[in-house]
Amino acid sequence: MPQLTPNPWFYIFLMAWAILLIMIPLKTYKHLTMNDPLTTHMKNNSSPWTWPWP
Repeated sequence: MPQLTPNPWFYIFLMAWAILLIMIPLKTYKHLTMNDPLTTHMKNNSSPWTWPWP
């Protein structure tokens, strides 16, 4: 039965997993934010806001 010979199928299986394990992190790292939210170089424009009714 040729389906049980692991020569071609095991290689295809390994190559498919290798491609998936290499390509998925590369594509997901592109969507990570590169800005550090803790940096304070931005001007603080927030002023206290009061309600129009007391």
